Amino acid sequence: MKIAQQANERHVLNVIVDNEAGILAKISGLFTARGYNIDSLTVADISEDHAISRITIVTNGPEPVIDQIRAQLERLVPVHRVIDLTESGAHVERELALVKVAGKGDARVEALRIAELFRANVVDTTTESFVFELTGSPDKVDSFIALMRELGLVEVGRSGIVGMMRGPSAE
Repeated sequence: MKIAQQANERHVLNVIVDNEAGILAKISGLFTARGYNIDSLTVADISEDHAISRITIVTNGPEPVIDQIRAQLERLVPVHRVIDLTESGAHVERELALVKVAGKGDARVEALRIAELFRANVVDTTTESFVFELTGSPDKVDSFIALMRELGLVEVGRSGIVGMMRGPSAE
């Protein structure tokens, strides 16, 4: 008899925490100690008095593992709340990428054309290269990078995903 394996699902977690030294180490240590992977991690101060931060974590796992991650995060003392954007409903995710492309002639013209289609901005240019700034969904960033690979991709820097719930209320 075969045991059905549960599918890994991608989840975006917003963790609202006290902005204090060591909190990121505690959270990443929790993931490391239990063998969970972090696909993306961003942190930003979100309060006027600099007392609260939002940590956005993208991870994958079957539903019981995601539930366990949430429960363990909620037990950490400086954590105010954990919101699973994936389960909470409609939300917005964005990522920033800097993409360096080298090329001359037709490849250079094609890179500019594609950048325009993706609404990427040229933030640096030389006679032999461009650095494009692109914001959007992770899929959009992935698609842009894949197209630039064929035209002379040199280097990519990605910010990681930030996300929040849609609508008028704070979550």
